[in-house]
Amino acid sequence: MKVTHKELIDNALSEIETLDVDDAVALLDKEDTVFVDLRDPRELQREGKIPKAFHATRGMIEFWLDPESPYFKKVFDEKKRFLFHCKADWRSALTVQTVTTMGLENAAHIKGGLTAWCQAGGPFTKGEGRS
Repeated sequence: MKVTHKELIDNALSEIETLDVDDAVALLDKEDTVFVDLRDPRELQREGKIPKAFHATRGMIEFWLDPESPYFKKVFDEKKRFLFHCKADWRSALTVQTVTTMGLENAAHIKGGLTAWCQAGGPFTKGEGRS
């Protein structure tokens, strides 16, 4: 049976934690919180980013999260809260579902993604490129 992208996203949203953008903005300077930007490098170069966000493209997240992978990133071994975002919130919903399945605790995504973040006046650096 064919499943649409909308069905995949709706399923993910029913299983994961979603943070409203105002709650996410309030966590930006917390030492125990890591913002994870899932967008493509071209998006970062073109659009900018949330200050201090860790960049992990959606296509590599499973490999960067797994300590057994040669691509493992130690940031995902830290006992912190991880807030994932993309431009809208589709990729981040699917990602949080995946990383939670893989055992990452305390992961959530930002409702509305970077678009909502900017509309809410969240801190943003234009054209900063990759972190």
